[in-house]
Amino acid sequence: MITYSFTDIGSETLYQHLYHCLKNDIVAGNLKENDRLPSKRSFAKNLGISVITVENAYAQLLAEGYIYSIPKKGFFVQEIPDAVRMRYQEMSEVEKGRSSYREKTSGRKDGTISLRNGSPTILADFASNRNHPDHFPFSVWARMSKETMARDPHALMTPSPTNGVYELRAAICRHLSAFRGMKVDPSQVIIGAGTEYLYSLLIQLLGYDKIYAIENPGYKKLYQIYQSHHVICRAISMDEKGVSMEQLLKSDTDVLHITPAHHFPTGIVTQIGRRYELLNWAAASERRYIIEDDFDSEFRMVGRSIPMLQSIDMQGKVIYMNTFSKSLSSTIRISYMILPPYLAEKFHEKLGFYSCTVSTFDQFTLAGFIEEGYFEKHINRMRTYYKNLQRRLIESIKNGPVASKVEIAEEEAGLHFLLKLETSLTDRQIVEKAMAMGYRVLTLSECYIRNGLEGFGKTTDTHTLVINYSGMEEDQLPLVNGLLEELCR
Repeated sequence: MITYSFTDIGSETLYQHLYHCLKNDIVAGNLKENDRLPSKRSFAKNLGISVITVENAYAQLLAEGYIYSIPKKGFFVQEIPDAVRMRYQEMSEVEKGRSSYREKTSGRKDGTISLRNGSPTILADFASNRNHPDHFPFSVWARMSKETMARDPHALMTPSPTNGVYELRAAICRHLSAFRGMKVDPSQVIIGAGTEYLYSLLIQLLGYDKIYAIENPGYKKLYQIYQSHHVICRAISMDEKGVSMEQLLKSDTDVLHITPAHHFPTGIVTQIGRRYELLNWAAASERRYIIEDDFDSEFRMVGRSIPMLQSIDMQGKVIYMNTFSKSLSSTIRISYMILPPYLAEKFHEKLGFYSCTVSTFDQFTLAGFIEEGYFEKHINRMRTYYKNLQRRLIESIKNGPVASKVEIAEEEAGLHFLLKLETSLTDRQIVEKAMAMGYRVLTLSECYIRNGLEGFGKTTDTHTLVINYSGMEEDQLPLVNGLLEELCR
């Protein structure tokens, strides 16, 4: 009978601990393919836990594809591809390295060690919006890949249409209808390798003579992309309701690029009244369009997801964009945009000569992943995980040594929040001091656009950090208070 210890399991629940123990043994090969797992009742009795705990652990393993069930016979270990085992071994080596770092830095006040060239080791990155590789559903993805190859090899060798394979476009439409209330036809969907590539297609489609605008503060890389295509790009300030209508009307903008469901970095949700103002602004000229960037609204932590601007657009003026990089992995370079019917026709006429930049194999795999419900399960699981991680992080800060010197804002939307510090340091000094300690941070002032991206965009210091936690690990939570204590001296 398999036996595991349930002492010193930290913050994990009993079923999470059992799930991780079984998963590790399966991927490591200690439990072999087609091995029969103990019955729920006998396993619970042997481990001294409840049957429901075993049942929950088995259910999670079953959902992720590590085990399979045969009615009236029980649960059995699923075949684990070599690629998954190799990834597991690589991650184990990384974890050994982290443990070594912890041992070496345990006596250091600042928690850092130096590399041979004298630069500090990055112990934690609170600026990156990448998600952690541990959470990618490797087992299910590997199984879906195998099924894709077996299902229709001929289709895999057929060049994808310009806008992507129909199966993936149809799966995206059904997903958007069920979970976002959007009624979209597959002919309106354009698949591309990352949103940056799709932005370049949009500029070609809408025209280099247009004036483009983005939010300020905002995602600076977006400004760089428009600048690199040699189009005029303006930065429009925000107010408490969303992008400023007063500035927008004065700017002569033709194409407005916004994040209405969750603005980066302030977290502002564009209010319904402002949404209709924006739609009326777009409808007033045939040259005007709105690009709705829905980059991480799947992870809104409180309440239902915000309705899409596209879903209330009656004039065909909203171009909806989303990516699987935030929900699955930053290395899954699959994004898509939804064009209004008129623009979809224009796209095929004007840009139909382009080849789709996403491999046919990856498109079919993702289509199956969505169609069989695995994408929904993954989003639900990750939303719960991020919500718990965020709660523990914020509780740690509020109960930490500098709780009276920090103020947390916009923690209810998306995978980042704002942290205002009571400090005498300038924003530039905050970034430099944090880096010297081994921490990468992003200040709010860096997200402002001024004078062609010269340094920190806001002339006055904000003393505010934009804390991205999607790539954080549990053992990095205590590091935050040590960093804040130094920055608030």
